[in-house]
Amino acid sequence: MRPPVPSKQSLSAEHWAAAALDALAHGGLDAVAVEPLARALGVTKGSFYWHYPNRDALLQAALTLWEQRESAAVIARAEQEATPLERMLTLFRELANTDVRTEKLLLALSGSEHPLVRAAAQRVSACWRGYLQDCYRALGYGEEQAAHSATFAFCIFMGTVRMRRDDPAALPAGGQFNDYLRFLIRTLLPGTRTAPSEQGA
Repeated sequence: MRPPVPSKQSLSAEHWAAAALDALAHGGLDAVAVEPLARALGVTKGSFYWHYPNRDALLQAALTLWEQRESAAVIARAEQEATPLERMLTLFRELANTDVRTEKLLLALSGSEHPLVRAAAQRVSACWRGYLQDCYRALGYGEEQAAHSATFAFCIFMGTVRMRRDDPAALPAGGQFNDYLRFLIRTLLPGTRTAPSEQGA
């Protein structure tokens, strides 16, 4: 038996934002449209207007949800580690193992010229670089060196995401990817003896 179709009152604004994120991941910005999203959610367009005045308001909510999930939540998990080094290793492992949907979202959003999307992408970039810079400073790096290292680390991450899309065969797989990840960490954290575990990589 199919579950009952949610009413416009019971379907939350976050349901719409999450559906918009899914649409972004699979079809890009043009896929964020009220009618197809309503069909996917099994409701009428009235549910949308119950929560949002227009498409841009939905897009902003979706972007806010993306920032929470892809930045704040990931950083919060890294913050549970005891030392700056452990936090960075946890963060690098998680970023290296992003799923396909997350990577599609990153590519779709980082390449958009829409002002709301560009602003969100810039906030996410600044958030990651700022957090990494704080970690590098905590490891004893000077201000300028920490800033350069954080930018370099973020560029490597985004470059890897694009490589997975454009030329996935160029990246190692399986156990060789673990070796590649260790190489990246030695590059980003020179002098570090701690390597990511085989299980975590």
